[in-house]
Amino acid sequence: MKKIWSIFLLTTLLISCTTTNKHINTTDYIPENASVIIQVNNLESLKSNLDNNDILENLGNSAFYTKLKKQLANLKHLNTSNPLLVCFNYDKKDSLQYTVITKQTPGLFAIDSLKNIKIESYVYKNLSINKSQIEKNITYNTFKDSLFIASSSKELLETSLVTTNKDEDLKTILKTSDTKKPFSILVNNKYKQPINTVFVNDSISFNSFTNYTLVDADINQNAIILNGITKATDSTKSLINIFKNTLAKENKIANIAPSNADGFMSFTFDDFAVFNENLKQFNATDSIPTNHTLFDNVIEIGVVYQGSNQAIILNSLDVIATKDALLNEQNLVETYRQIDIFSFSDATLFNQTFSPLITFKKANYYANINDFFVFTNNKETLENIVANYQNKTTFSEKEYYKSTKEYLTDASSLLVVATPSSLKNIINKNINESLNLNLNLKDYKTSALQFVYDTNFAHVNAVIKKNETKARENSVTEQYNIKLEADLINNPQLVTNHITKQKEIVVQDINNNLYLISNKGKVLWKKQLQGAILGEVQQIDMYKNGRLQLAFTTPNRLYVLDRKGKDVAPFPLKFKDKVTQPLSVFDYDKNKKYRLLVTQDKNVLMYDAKGKTVKGFNFSSAESTINHQPQHFRIGRKDYLTFKTDNKLYILDRVGKTRVTPKKKFLFSNQALYLYNNKFTTTTKDGKLVSFSTKGSSTTKNLNLGSKHHLVTTTKTLVAQTENKLTIKSKTLDLDFGNYDTPKLFFINNKIYVSVTDLQTQKVYLYDSNGLLQNNFPVYGNSAIELNNIDKDRNLEFVTKGENNAILIYQIN
Repeated sequence: MKKIWSIFLLTTLLISCTTTNKHINTTDYIPENASVIIQVNNLESLKSNLDNNDILENLGNSAFYTKLKKQLANLKHLNTSNPLLVCFNYDKKDSLQYTVITKQTPGLFAIDSLKNIKIESYVYKNLSINKSQIEKNITYNTFKDSLFIASSSKELLETSLVTTNKDEDLKTILKTSDTKKPFSILVNNKYKQPINTVFVNDSISFNSFTNYTLVDADINQNAIILNGITKATDSTKSLINIFKNTLAKENKIANIAPSNADGFMSFTFDDFAVFNENLKQFNATDSIPTNHTLFDNVIEIGVVYQGSNQAIILNSLDVIATKDALLNEQNLVETYRQIDIFSFSDATLFNQTFSPLITFKKANYYANINDFFVFTNNKETLENIVANYQNKTTFSEKEYYKSTKEYLTDASSLLVVATPSSLKNIINKNINESLNLNLNLKDYKTSALQFVYDTNFAHVNAVIKKNETKARENSVTEQYNIKLEADLINNPQLVTNHITKQKEIVVQDINNNLYLISNKGKVLWKKQLQGAILGEVQQIDMYKNGRLQLAFTTPNRLYVLDRKGKDVAPFPLKFKDKVTQPLSVFDYDKNKKYRLLVTQDKNVLMYDAKGKTVKGFNFSSAESTINHQPQHFRIGRKDYLTFKTDNKLYILDRVGKTRVTPKKKFLFSNQALYLYNNKFTTTTKDGKLVSFSTKGSSTTKNLNLGSKHHLVTTTKTLVAQTENKLTIKSKTLDLDFGNYDTPKLFFINNKIYVSVTDLQTQKVYLYDSNGLLQNNFPVYGNSAIELNNIDKDRNLEFVTKGENNAILIYQIN
């Protein structure tokens, strides 16, 4: 299976996997000879990350992926939140087949209601097997030992049902996966070759490099980070074991490798004699290089790739001893920038000694640069290395290399670093077809693959990461563009992660799926709700232990969800009568003794955090429909609960009795009530500002607002918008004519910000309290924004809609 990159992508269609019940291990059903096994721990996070990743998204243009995606189409109908295993095999005709294993749950494979479906059943070994044909795609599936097992191959399914997988090495390494990561990939080289190569050098086959490799994948929009282990069970026939009984040393080739090279490889050891003996056993040779003393004090060897040219670099612990080993190679050719360049007579030495790691046979020149000895096939390549070293333009001096190195350990047995051109070559070697990809790799300045040998296995770290250019001061930069499966039904909202104290995003799509998304753009979970969320999601600490829950209403439910998206008992509460306003949450004394208020037309129901009706709250009903969600204010030591209809304002105490009776009647708009200048303030339907004192007296002010307007205030700052007029305090701004969403007011770090979005031109504007437009605004956006510091840096970020199914995260620098 030569297309491992495509396998990454294909997982977006998959849904199931690894669970063990009391008696059965799911790994027993892994088909024999499986070349790739994908353990999916968080399907929604996986699908989102893969859909949004810059490289993987564009790799979908390959013909192989398109064909296999069609073959796997039936799996999109799986519906489960359990982990899963997806196994890939080649059949006798060399066609790729899949098998899926997951815990049996109701409605797991819901296809009965689909059109163009044909289902046939037959019995095999007392098990009923369904052959499901959806359009032209066929899936065979059954249930056994509380597991759902499905396959694209009848033969593969039947064999896995009666044959227990006996590969204990495979099962053991699979157990080392990190279940907190969205998914893990196990590559099994013992059968059909899954990967051609992961090296710049074509001579190093991944098939002969190791037997099993398992990596946990962490993927976001701009990076693929892989961490795991690799293990070769045959100690002499796998190249990774040449590092056995050696200690990895710090890789320093980046200190001399020029940044204009195509990449480099570095391998290290603490004892050349041990390393050399291991390599001879791998190559099954007893030959001894004629100049073996050259390597006695060397602890690192590197290969720098530059077009068709290469350079071999030795990192010596004892420069004088290494020079002594070169006493017979003192024929001076020239001096370049005070560095002597000598000819070298043993051009094939490195290939003879280090094959297949090194295939270079043209070491005709060399020079000593501090601790490094550099061998090349021409003077120009050597001069380029000297010039870059002296100019401090090596990889180690570049910020993009330093950024990549943060994901690696300092010491590697083997390190491969690739520039954009080399990365593209490696990808194409594995895709094995000519691609016309809309893929620009120029921002992936440095990708790296690292192996660190440890006893009888090696740690693996891989980084394919977009270079993040330093944002200039006062700029507004788009950090993430998160695409979801369906169009959004509401605006993205920020909520608090009680563990990290940072912000995350909640949003709902038109299929009523609620998503929780990290501030790095990763979908943490997806949950389908019964209806659309009304208004905003609230957060409560119902157990008073610092852990926050999400609380909200839909037209017939009151939900409380924990951090993982699970319902918190006894919620959801179900209602026969329609809920007509967003959930209101009151915490009168800031002691987490919550009151949850549900509005149903004229009526208000009050519950405590345990879902029980609050006794003593005696508000019967309003005279007409309540046009805004209930609100709570604290003035001095008194609580004020307010309910508002089109023609009446109710100002009550905690038990629902009238506390303030307005002395004058008005026709109210549906805007919220605010405590502005110590008075209850809202607007009338004809756009006037009306305020009520705690004695019930009222004042009005004509703000020249039209019938369609918006109001938002703090205690002393008022913001109003109507048509193309935006008023901030006493200043009125003339906006371009458009269709404006509700303005938002934010008080952050003792500064007030006001935002407004023109939905017609899709522009987001951000002002300060003096009505001054902030630098580099407007920016693209398709909804009202949520502004805050969502991470640990000092910059503010905001979220907004992008395209209909996308969320944008911006940073204000």
